[in-house]
Amino acid sequence: MNAGSPPRSGAVRVCPLFVGREDELASALQRRAEAASGRGGMLLIGGEAGIGKSRLMDELTLGAGGRTAHAESFARDRQTPGLLLLGIAAGLRETGDDASSELLRSLVTGAAEHPDAAGVARRLLVADLVTALVDALRVPLLLRIEDLHWSDQLSLDVLRRVSVHLPELPSFVVGTYRTEESDADPDFTAWRIDLVAHRHAEEVLLTRLDQEGTRRMLASIRGTEPAEDDVDRMQAAADGIPLHVEELVATGVGDVPETVGEAVLVRRERLSPDAALVLSAAAVIGRRFDAPLLAVVLGEAFAGEEPDRPRIDAAIDELIAQHFVVPSGPSFDFRHALIRDAVYSALPRGDRRAMHARVAVGADGLPDAVLSLHSERAGRADEAYERALRAADRAAALSAHREAVQLYRRAERTVPSGTPPAERARLHRSLGAELAAADANDEAEREFVRAIELFREADEPIEAASVVPALVAARHLLGAGYDARVSELLRALDWMDGADVPPAATLARGRLLSALAAAAMLDRRLDESLAYAGQARPLLPDGAPERFDLEATRGSDLVFSGAGEPGWTVLVGAAAGAAAARLEAQAARAYRMLASSASVLLQYERGDRWLREGIEYATRIERWNDAHYLMAHLAHVRWATGDLAEAERLAERALADGRGGITTEITALHVLGYVAIARADAPAAEASLSRAAELGERMNELQRLSPALWGLAETALLRADPVRAAELSERGLAESARVEDAAYLFPFAVTGTRAILELDGPTAARDWLARVTELLRKRGIPGTENAIVHAEGLIALRERRLTAAKEALAAASTGWSGLGRWWEGMQSLLDGAEAARRTRGPAEAAELVGRARAAAVGAGATALIERSERLQRRLSEGVEAGVLSAREQEVAHLVAAGCTNRDIGASLHIAPKTVATHVEHILAKLGASRRAEIAAWDAGQPGPRAPVPPHAPVPTHPRGEG
Repeated sequence: MNAGSPPRSGAVRVCPLFVGREDELASALQRRAEAASGRGGMLLIGGEAGIGKSRLMDELTLGAGGRTAHAESFARDRQTPGLLLLGIAAGLRETGDDASSELLRSLVTGAAEHPDAAGVARRLLVADLVTALVDALRVPLLLRIEDLHWSDQLSLDVLRRVSVHLPELPSFVVGTYRTEESDADPDFTAWRIDLVAHRHAEEVLLTRLDQEGTRRMLASIRGTEPAEDDVDRMQAAADGIPLHVEELVATGVGDVPETVGEAVLVRRERLSPDAALVLSAAAVIGRRFDAPLLAVVLGEAFAGEEPDRPRIDAAIDELIAQHFVVPSGPSFDFRHALIRDAVYSALPRGDRRAMHARVAVGADGLPDAVLSLHSERAGRADEAYERALRAADRAAALSAHREAVQLYRRAERTVPSGTPPAERARLHRSLGAELAAADANDEAEREFVRAIELFREADEPIEAASVVPALVAARHLLGAGYDARVSELLRALDWMDGADVPPAATLARGRLLSALAAAAMLDRRLDESLAYAGQARPLLPDGAPERFDLEATRGSDLVFSGAGEPGWTVLVGAAAGAAAARLEAQAARAYRMLASSASVLLQYERGDRWLREGIEYATRIERWNDAHYLMAHLAHVRWATGDLAEAERLAERALADGRGGITTEITALHVLGYVAIARADAPAAEASLSRAAELGERMNELQRLSPALWGLAETALLRADPVRAAELSERGLAESARVEDAAYLFPFAVTGTRAILELDGPTAARDWLARVTELLRKRGIPGTENAIVHAEGLIALRERRLTAAKEALAAASTGWSGLGRWWEGMQSLLDGAEAARRTRGPAEAAELVGRARAAAVGAGATALIERSERLQRRLSEGVEAGVLSAREQEVAHLVAAGCTNRDIGASLHIAPKTVATHVEHILAKLGASRRAEIAAWDAGQPGPRAPVPPHAPVPTHPRGEG
């Protein structure tokens, strides 16, 4: 059937009337008309199987007119990258656009032959495919795609990018998907949500017909008005699903079958023998079919003779007339996938195997992934293994990880019994690598273990050892402790003693030592890590991927050890060098370590720059796990610098996407917990941080656990529970002391000091701070000294050493502000305000409180707003209760008389500086800002006032000092 032409004779739907979707059709036709005028778009039609999605597209095709191309996905198409695009290419060919069709087809079929690394090859391929498809859509076209939920990821990626261009094109893309598919691919769901959320596609969800809709269908199909009991019976049986209504009516039997599958089989029994055989063969093919392919599949089963075209054509015509199949371009397809499934399920096992074998042997042009399925179902294991392995390697080369996993699994199921252990080991290693890339780390671990066992069985110790770093990486993400991971790596080093191939052994040994350095670095055993890195460097050649990984590890060791600038230089070099060499995995890891280290080490300006650069890089190369990990750390920087709303938004986005792995989840939970603390929402903080602590405990890493412990300690202070805050702070110190860490310890200095001061007083707090200070000063990480000064100020305040307290807290405030560390910075302002209040510096206190409160209001930090208001109340209460002291009244009277501070000092025999302090207190208590207001207050006081001392000079005019 030519694109856009009416159906051939006998191809009308069972129900002539399009029922219950009039509004949806009108909207779709309007969008199609807008597209034809140059403002294209994409429409997604969702709903249950049989709900009428395809029928709506049929009506749109006939109603809109113009050029139409059709493509569809089938079950298990996800295993073949680009398969839907091949269908689109075939659809374009049917419209006469041979050039676009051939270009799309050549790009997909030649995809795995690109010389670049897998990630680069995929990105370049996607860009070329998008350009080709956009060019094809510059001529008005209705592109209809059915069953997108079964589509492969490569095709979805291309369609996502094409959707951005559609508003400037005269074409309309309409796709259907099932909403209730039991094995729905999470990648498809994320794709759909992303398109709709960013308004690159519109979405229509079809619902079941009501009683009136079922009545109208029955009347249209039968040509007469149905009885009410018939409508009730059909509504109960079909439950408002149009396909069920059509199939159940078409059976024509007295008792309505219970399922659509039973109805299909009842109708199948009425077919001629030839039509029934053709229907069975079509169900085995499982996708669009034509007469030559049917001839291959039918073979001698077709009435005992070689099948001939006239008989096949006659059988197809009968199937069309009976509404089992419909034309689809030059080929044919089932009217609905549910009909295909019902027919296939009813086939005897032997018949199925025989037909699958004919497809596997005789079908030309089908991809290896599809043929491997037919081979497996035919029991032809050797062929299934070879085809599945080829298809899996191709998918892996395109970074199509989920597709590759399914195909390697098929190869694993069908591997011939005599396959050598080394070959089977390589299969398990490849499968493990793809599982790890798809974040299925528990399954990846099992495959890596099996690969190692088989390599050792094959007496290939170097190959076995080469798998161990990947195994250890998977176990790390599953929570394996440092000692267990290191033992595994050291054992692998022992396997290579006396290896016969020195160059290979040298490289493998370097990789293992690099993995040991990385493991120690992650556990913040920095000295051990640097030692392992020193051993690995001579074994890994410059420019090798492993060398960039090692440099990123070494740079992290240096910055966490306190050697800032040299470490940052190494990290920047690793990221830039790997990116320039197009080693994307190594570049992404270096960016992760560079940017997240800056986030943790109080280097917020650097962190912001490198995090944004890293996110842009990871997004550009489509490493979404890395992008979301970096996004979680960017959320941490936003929290640390006081942008709570943006911190929350970024953390929730990183958390909701679900593609960043456990480390992203932990960091995002830390941020959400910290934001909740600032907002005085203790229950929310407790929930997020407890979950983060649970995950951190599982990973048994300081960098995952310690931030959650600190957040929980701050939450305890928020709940006025210093006992728990002190306990959590002690644990934080113990965890850091285990590996001599300072980066994760410094926040506990202030939090623990507050808790211990409240519980046990300044002596105990000073002992606590001494233990923390020893470790912080040993590492000497820039910025952590502010925590020591801040804590010392708190202790001095408690000891009533008010001058020392004010100086220390002012220094801490300046230090935190210089770093951009907002939480402790605001706290130190308020601590300084309390010190000023106690030294009778109300004006200074009020100024500090005002600054802190303004910043807290701007950020929405309820906890700081409440603390500011408590301090403000104490200051106000001091004014009301502090009727001026006798000395202050004397000073006020002299101010009112127009005396300067020097004059007043001489009169009262006190220093001018002391007079200035008294004046400051008077202004604060009176809520005044100028000396003239003091004079006004004095004039209004009842009763006689002391005379101005005779020796006090009287100014010629009452100007005084401002």
